[in-house]
Amino acid sequence: MRIVFAEYRQALVAAIEALSEEDIERAGTMLYEAWARGSQVLLAGNGGSAATANHFCCDLARGASVEGCPRVRAISLAANCPFITASANDSAYEMIFVEQMRSLLRPEDLVILISASGNSPNVVRASEFSAQNGCQVLALVGFFGGKLKRLANHSIWVQSDDYGVVEDVHLALTHMLSQQLRERIERSWMKGLSVLPAPI
Repeated sequence: MRIVFAEYRQALVAAIEALSEEDIERAGTMLYEAWARGSQVLLAGNGGSAATANHFCCDLARGASVEGCPRVRAISLAANCPFITASANDSAYEMIFVEQMRSLLRPEDLVILISASGNSPNVVRASEFSAQNGCQVLALVGFFGGKLKRLANHSIWVQSDDYGVVEDVHLALTHMLSQQLRERIERSWMKGLSVLPAPI
């Protein structure tokens, strides 16, 4: 077991050290700007990435909140099980996120899509739909980035082909981004900066 742990730890540390700080900073700015203009943040992913999307949604809506400030309008598209199963049954599994976005998405919203491979058809469709409706896409990907890395406005790429490592790093990134966002909101609020009206 020590050998397995040592190898996994080495792979995890290598993936973290290979991350681009510039990419992380830009992702943080996208989140902050979405909050500042009153936009929604919609999140989605499959499997372990669905759990990360739900966790990130909680951290953004609750963990990044600052007393007296408007909260981040975060919604996880991976959380509505009845809608997901109905869409998969009646339409197609690749449309489970797009079908929700038809009701929720507004121009200038930020869409965060999480996928280890970057090739899951439903997140690819969600990225395409977002672009068609004037929204930015932030992607968290692994492996070689897949189609999602090419379609997104910006992505953070975890350079690993191990699902566990990729998902672990993605979760760490969401914690980092949430904490950074809270600090930025707090600083701006203390300086008296106001939030722009939400898009109609």
